[in-house]
Amino acid sequence: MTDRAHIFDALGTVHDPELDEPITSLRFVTSCDVSADGDVDVRLRLPTPQCAPNFAFLMAADARDAVRRLPGVREVTVVLEDHYTGDEINAALGRGDAFAGAFPGETEGELEPLRELFYRKALVARESRLCEVLLAAGATAEGVTALRVPDLPDDPDARRCLELRAHLSIKTDDAAPAFVRPDGAPLAAAELMHWLRMARLVRTSLEANGGICRSLLAARYDIPDSEEVAA
Repeated sequence: MTDRAHIFDALGTVHDPELDEPITSLRFVTSCDVSADGDVDVRLRLPTPQCAPNFAFLMAADARDAVRRLPGVREVTVVLEDHYTGDEINAALGRGDAFAGAFPGETEGELEPLRELFYRKALVARESRLCEVLLAAGATAEGVTALRVPDLPDDPDARRCLELRAHLSIKTDDAAPAFVRPDGAPLAAAELMHWLRMARLVRTSLEANGGICRSLLAARYDIPDSEEVAA
């Protein structure tokens, strides 16, 4: 039977699309509970009531889908709390509707293009961190761009890079380059340092926004710095 710890682990695979951080480490999960029959109830909270509805919907829908994939789970309810469009989003999730179903007549299209945009930004940011570590250890631009996927370290940034590449249909086989542009084209040694400067700006933006979100959430819900993220 799936227990609360397994549910929390599944929720840890759901990332804030704008920040590329798990909703669990961001403390967006208020609670996750499972009944003896396998019914799961997940409550989510966001830093402000005005967080963008499209991002809120993506996280709530992804949370529902991640929990649904667990063995032994029957019904999954995900509720977005204290959000100005919470009623619309929660109702759409309950019906199994897409984002447009939450706001009929008010939105055009769906959210996959937006999700893809943020996947590409996240890939750039993660790769820049990996690249800086290699350069600091003495690697040259030629050495970095000659690396292949199996040469990447087994660490969270590298694993997330491969996840993002898979989402974007960018090759991850053993012959694929370790470092690529957002469109999947391999990086050349001559352009590496210019790419890295631009990538640092993307990464800094993500990290700054993440810090702001954490501070807003802590202030909104009076979360002490010492409070641990609990499963």
